[in-house]
Amino acid sequence: MNICFPVEKNDGLTSQIFGHFGSAPMFLVVNTETAELTLINNADQIHNHGACNPVAGLGGKAVDAIVVGGIGGGALHKLNSSGLKVFKAQSGDIARNLELYKNNDLPEYMPGHTCGGHSHASGCSH
Repeated sequence: MNICFPVEKNDGLTSQIFGHFGSAPMFLVVNTETAELTLINNADQIHNHGACNPVAGLGGKAVDAIVVGGIGGGALHKLNSSGLKVFKAQSGDIARNLELYKNNDLPEYMPGHTCGGHSHASGCSH
């Protein structure tokens, strides 16, 4: 299974998870079976609010789930429509959140619990 984590800097499993999916500079994908890490530059980082194309941002890489600190409603809808579940990251690095995911201890993002813009003043729930 390939789990995608938006990050600002690639520090492997000790990378901190970026606070907002659409504006993350890159994504780190962890293959849970092989422990292989794949870095993807966010191909859709620069966009107007609400115009995010999250599937294109993943650069064609197949992922099974996404763990992120925050995400807008449009991006969540587009990812869910593509068959992807999105989970809310907890404090800590990728390794901690990967363990929480494996134990079914990460809450799934649901519509209405998403960011309203690219700043915390605009109603982000993270």
